[in-house]
Parts: sequence; C-alpha cells; structure tokens
Amino acid sequence: MLRNVVSLIVVLLAGCTIAAASGHGPVFGLATPTNVKGGWSLDIGTMGRVGTEDTGAMSRAMLSYGITEDVQISVSGPVVFSSAPLAPGRVTAMMPATGDYEALGAWRFQRRDTAVGSRVETTAYGGVILPGSQKPPELIGQLHRAPGALGMIVTGYASRKNYLWAGVGGMHFDESHGDRRPDMLMYSLVYGYRPKPLRKDYPHWDGRFFVEANGEYSNRVLHGGLAVPGTNGGQVFVGPATLWIYKNYGIEGGIQWPVYRNTGPQFERERYRFVIDFSYFF
Repeated sequence: MLRNVVSLIVVLLAGCTIAAASGHGPVFGLATPTNVKGGWSLDIGTMGRVGTEDTGAMSRAMLSYGITEDVQISVSGPVVFSSAPLAPGRVTAMMPATGDYEALGAWRFQRRDTAVGSRVETTAYGGVILPGSQKPPELIGQLHRAPGALGMIVTGYASRKNYLWAGVGGMHFDESHGDRRPDMLMYSLVYGYRPKPLRKDYPHWDGRFFVEANGEYSNRVLHGGLAVPGTNGGQVFVGPATLWIYKNYGIEGGIQWPVYRNTGPQFERERYRFVIDFSYFF
C-alpha cells in the first residue's frame, strides 16, 4: 500500500506543471488562501503534543489541488510514532493530529480587493474523517470508532505586509456500538507580519512571522451508551510561528503553550505542542 502511494506521488510530481507558491497560510490556525487553478501542493508535516508524562508524535502527508482559483480539495493520511492520553485536539486547521484519514474541500466564496496587493476574503471548509488503523492509548483507543465530518469558516485581511485571520469550526463523529468520540468546537485567531526586506520574489527567500491562538472545546466521550464524566473541557494555546518560501518550496514551523486549560481528569495535561511542515508546490 505504501509503495503504491509513493508511486502515485512520483507520477504526479513528474506529470504536473510548476505553479506559484503564494497560497500557503499559518501553521496552526485557519486561513483563507487556496491553491492556484491547476496547482498542486504536497505537505509533509511532523507534529507533537507533549504532556506531563507522555508525548504524542506523528507525521502526516497532505496532497492538495486547486480546481479553480477559489476551490481546492485536499486529502491527508497519518503515520503515528507515539501516542499520549491527551484531551482531544486538532492542533492544526488543515491536518488533524490524529490517526484518521481526511478529505477536505475549501471554497473561497468572498474576495474584495482593497488596494494593490491587499484583500479581504472568506473561505469555507468542509470534509469527512475516516478512522485509521492506529489507535490512541487508554479511553479514546477503547472506543468503537466511526466516521465523522467537519466544517470550518475563516475570514480576514491579507496584504504584502500584514495578515489577520479569524476562524471557527467544528467536528462531529457518528456513533458505533454505543461509543462516540467527542464532538469538538475549534476557533483560531492569527496575526502575521512580513518584514520589508522579505517582500521579494525568487531568487530571494519570502519569509513571514505569525502569532497564533487556537482554542478547543470538546463534549463528553460516549462509551457503552453512557456519557463518561471527566472527559469534556476546553483549552486555549498561543505561540509564535514562521513560514519561509523559496521558489516552489516552503518550510514552516511553530510552537504553542496553553494559556487556559480546563480539561477533564480522564486526560493527561498538555504542556506544549509543535509543528514542522515541508511543502512542495507544483
């Protein structure tokens, strides 16, 4: 199976034309950019969640395609290296920090240019979640898992200098044999700045810096037809991130710490989370 996936990616890389790499957004939060029409992007991300006793680490691959300038589809799949009994959390807007497979569509349905290189726009996301073979430890891993769905919307301002995005979304899972993973409400606020020396195109590096805030609230786990006490709650994470693009390559990374935490006693407390992502645009 892995060999077939690798072969497919190689064929796509060999058969597609080069596209601009201007559509990438922040690390953790929701943003409005989509791929150009006919443009592909391949992301390989590594993300970790560090708890008081255990660490969860995984890698995800995401392949995205711009159907039009404003409509994009993406699929992503995981490889889990280690898991920790932490409260449910998506971590990044575009790729979940779980062992699930995901298909995600984006529609930028509103765009208004306010000046040269500046715009206000809104993008909606919707997708399906399919359980993978790798399960998390303890309570969540004991559940019969079923597919889920997610929807998100984000609006904001983007220019060559400043970026500001605010978004909200939710995930819902079906019930299976009296079990159901908790539904989740997600929200994010991102501010980005592009220093003047970095507002250049190839052959120069294009760099941006972000301050990102992400919040999550999940309801109770359903197990055997009963809601499990101590499994609901919320938390808010804040931290810096950066994105660098050179020609058709991108690298971004960031770290976040909790500024508010009210998770149930069934889960280990999370100390911080981090993401490193490599992108290729073609």
